[in-house]
Amino acid sequence: MRTLQRVVAACFAVVAVGCGTESSEPEAPSLRTQVAEIASPNGRNLNGRNLNGRNLNNSELGGMLVSVAYTGAHAASGKLLTNVRLQGSAFVGLDGTNPITGMSFTGARFVGKLGDGTTLPLRVDSITQGSGADSDLWSYQVSYQGTDGSWRPVCQDANGAGTSAIAVAGRWNYLQGVAGGGEKIEDATAFTFACEGAAIAKCMHFGYKPWATVNGQSLAGHHQACTRMVRADFCGDGESHTTDGQWVNLYDGVGVQADTESWSVEAEWNEAGARCFTAETRAHAPVTCSSFNPIPDCGTTSHFQSGTRLISESPFGLSGL
Repeated sequence: MRTLQRVVAACFAVVAVGCGTESSEPEAPSLRTQVAEIASPNGRNLNGRNLNGRNLNNSELGGMLVSVAYTGAHAASGKLLTNVRLQGSAFVGLDGTNPITGMSFTGARFVGKLGDGTTLPLRVDSITQGSGADSDLWSYQVSYQGTDGSWRPVCQDANGAGTSAIAVAGRWNYLQGVAGGGEKIEDATAFTFACEGAAIAKCMHFGYKPWATVNGQSLAGHHQACTRMVRADFCGDGESHTTDGQWVNLYDGVGVQADTESWSVEAEWNEAGARCFTAETRAHAPVTCSSFNPIPDCGTTSHFQSGTRLISESPFGLSGL
């Protein structure tokens, strides 16, 4: 088991994030600290098991909302929209011959697809553009139409209250424990409404926006590696090996997240899952992956030049709020 003297904290603080300083015995930040330091660019972060929103596989929907189609979109007026696509997380398209973008998609209707292939109507109720470094993160309050004709929020928190989503191109495989589980699928015909608080959206807030670049390098791979990391998907098969509320820290080789903590190395990550991991994992139990061939010297920063996107660390045993 290998320990780094300086390890990073992984957050672009947006959701329940506390930003601490280095210490030999890290402690969970208080709620006061979390509120006071919500705007800090680095800090400790709470992980979670969900790849997307917790209500997307509820009993009423009957299955996971796996994607949303660009085609078939309609304006609030009911007029068919054409050439709809995403630029970053903002929609653009044509209303007849008139270009529309951004806030003009308020009230727009889309067609969502469930895992069994059935579809359901979706409606964009409100849109908010981010600010500053996150001006390219557009948030959408989205509803789906139930069987009784009423509209309910697509994204909900643990108490059932509606939360927002970020639109991101492509779709994901939500299966767990099988080959291909957790994988992003580059599909030019579809996009995902990524619910706030779950891995897909959380990783964009960390700074890994799949449409963005750093020094000419795309962050798409870092975003996908991050979704694996947040869920502790060590085997790269979609199965999470953690519980909600465990603290985790990460850093990268491109300068999005910096090395700021003295925690134990947990794993190295790429798009396919962990390239290696140690005994200091959020699983708090041995993790076994079939046909797994770990790279040596887990946590060595030179591995950023040979395929590692992120390195994660864990203060083994410390729980979040």
